[in-house]
Amino acid sequence: MGTNPTVTAYDAIVRHTGSQPTDIRPLGSGAVVARLDDQATTVVAKPAAGPNATAAEGTGLRWLAEPGDVPVPHAHGWDDDWLVLDYIEPAGRSPSPATAETFGRNLATLHLRGAPSFGSPPPGGPVDAWIGLAPMSNNGTTGSNTTWATFYARDRIEPYVRTAVDQGTFDPDEAAVFDTVCTRLPDLQPGVEPPARLHGDLWTGNVHWSTDGRAWLIDPAAHGGHRETDLAMLRLFGAPRLDRILGAYVEAAEEAGRPLEAGHENRVGLHQLFPLLVHTVLFGGGYARQALNAARQALNSTG
Repeated sequence: MGTNPTVTAYDAIVRHTGSQPTDIRPLGSGAVVARLDDQATTVVAKPAAGPNATAAEGTGLRWLAEPGDVPVPHAHGWDDDWLVLDYIEPAGRSPSPATAETFGRNLATLHLRGAPSFGSPPPGGPVDAWIGLAPMSNNGTTGSNTTWATFYARDRIEPYVRTAVDQGTFDPDEAAVFDTVCTRLPDLQPGVEPPARLHGDLWTGNVHWSTDGRAWLIDPAAHGGHRETDLAMLRLFGAPRLDRILGAYVEAAEEAGRPLEAGHENRVGLHQLFPLLVHTVLFGGGYARQALNAARQALNSTG
């Protein structure tokens, strides 16, 4: 879905900030960066990736920012075509160990803020949302009795496997591996955790190390889910100072009286199934092999 050519980024910035943009320059993927006329604020106008995409991201940013645990760009506003938010200047260098540890501890706190249910959207956010350029369902409801296993199978594994089969990426025997995972999910993920407040697309590119010495969360696919899913996503493509981040996270969770369930290191592949399947339907190729390997690893895991 492209933006309405009659609604420009300039128009969107004026509408959602009440200021006149100056020094407008491209950022990539159709987005632009501009200074506001007060010269104290720089904003980004991002074009919609599809229906509801700006609302999903905008409400997600506000939900993650609400407790103030991890810095998140302020979302000025959105419409069907554009999302306007503050621009955060990148640091251009790897974070210090202390910065990484602070992020890990604060991420643990954010997760423990909780969510209404597994699969719940951010308050006011759409059910039909997005993760990057792929559709994503946030079908949970407040007070829902849906378990994590039911949610993860129904909304995070099965839809993408069906799409990959339709694309010819998986054959029936390969799809059956994921069916087995879905059947065994209650045993593969032991323990009963309440829903966590997830970023939802926490690969390293969405952890934005800024010139202010902090890690900012950007480009969320926020929803209620299992906190091990965010951590698995962070591991998928690596991250600067990853060991420091994860070590500080585990320590903070334990101090809060909510340690990760035993065996979480063995369940990384299980929780990486979601992003790997998303990448499979978008890009195919090696991601399909990775998803199959992760599914088989999960089935062979002792938990």
